[in-house]
Amino acid sequence: MFGEKLRVVAIGVETFDRALQDTGVPFIRLDWKPPAAGDTDLVGDLFRIDTACIDESGRSLVDRANREVFDRILKGQPTLRRILPAHRCIEGMTKTTILHAGPPVKWEDMCGPMKGSFLGAIRYEGLAKTDGEAAEMMASGKIAYGPNHARNAVGPMTGMISYSMPVFAVENETFGNTAYCPINEGIGKVMRFGANGPEVIERLRWLEKSVAPALDEAVRALGGVNLKNIIAQSLAMGDEMHQRNVAASLNFHKAIAGPLHEALKKRDDGASVAAFVASGNEQFFLNLAMAASKSIMDPCRDVSHSTVVTAMSRNGVNFGINVSGLGQRWFQAPCLKPEALYFPGFGEDDANPDMGDSAIVECIGIGGFAMGSAPAVVRFVGAGGLADAQRYTRDMGEITVGRNPALAMPNMDFAGVPTGIDIRKVVATGILPVINTGVAHREPGIGQVGAGIVNPPMAIMEEAVRAFAEKYAR
Repeated sequence: MFGEKLRVVAIGVETFDRALQDTGVPFIRLDWKPPAAGDTDLVGDLFRIDTACIDESGRSLVDRANREVFDRILKGQPTLRRILPAHRCIEGMTKTTILHAGPPVKWEDMCGPMKGSFLGAIRYEGLAKTDGEAAEMMASGKIAYGPNHARNAVGPMTGMISYSMPVFAVENETFGNTAYCPINEGIGKVMRFGANGPEVIERLRWLEKSVAPALDEAVRALGGVNLKNIIAQSLAMGDEMHQRNVAASLNFHKAIAGPLHEALKKRDDGASVAAFVASGNEQFFLNLAMAASKSIMDPCRDVSHSTVVTAMSRNGVNFGINVSGLGQRWFQAPCLKPEALYFPGFGEDDANPDMGDSAIVECIGIGGFAMGSAPAVVRFVGAGGLADAQRYTRDMGEITVGRNPALAMPNMDFAGVPTGIDIRKVVATGILPVINTGVAHREPGIGQVGAGIVNPPMAIMEEAVRAFAEKYAR
């Protein structure tokens, strides 16, 4: 061997490279890390999953289940059907029911923005006149509250959904299920960031009384709006549908413009509604993308032997995930603060830990997973340059089941978005899902102070792998 010219693959500490460089030996550095960061117990769990979960012919039950989930994601056809008050479509909603983003959290443990949103929602529903009265209702158990995900719903940031709030009802035509998300309020002081002043309540009532009925009339006149087509088209126009929804919001308005115009002819406030939907809110489509993603992922739940993540969500205290083969169980750990760019006058000390149900979009492969196809969003979320964003997208391909050809990324050679997060691959590679996110101020009422990227804690992925091995690979 030493009589021939050496060709070396360098693995391990970079000190090895110097000796090769000094002697002029050509080498390639392999970016390699021990599986599961060298945790022998986790490596054992991964090995047991691979060797114990096989069928009579020796094929992997996990791979087969994950392919089934992946196929369900690809077959999903999310169609906006109605815009209705939450109590008319979300099962079990009463006047004293309020849903929130993230896994379950107790009132006394909630972060500032979440508490502020609850107090505002209670006042919006007319159940209390002051924050003090609203807080007493929460503390005394008069309000029934819980996660949106438990009611087939999602919401951005604090994620408030109360009895009267209008929600998008998005049907997955392929599987017949429906998912819900409130209307995006726009920018400034808004409830999703914890604001609850009179102007916030007034805007919510305007959404309920003016925007929602007009949108519902327009959508019904069209017989529904296919959101998957809009997502695909907008990816090709530089959106990733989490932090950047400029093209998607305009494409949605284009789809409903005719019947919406007819609906608004009958209204005195038609001009303000048209301006809000058409150009006054660049993030309008975010909530539609969330409902679409939720409708796609819900049929992927409870598939035996599947290691695919069906939901990622944060409540400002804990980050939680659900895994298909492990049902409705939440795997949780404390939320991280995003790596962010902050608006002038704000910094990391002002930021609340991450929150919101919006990471459901990353579960289908958009958002941070498609960042490489959204050049304009890169600097906004502090992801570096375009090459860095494309690296994030390529990395996501290492931890997913496959790529969705229906959601192609033109400036990544029309590759489909990486789809179907596999907890085995996350733990084995050490690569965490990347999520694009907004940053809320830690105090209620101030609103958004920046935007960035965040990861789930590795601990929840590891806990999920251990639970999966315990259930399926004893």
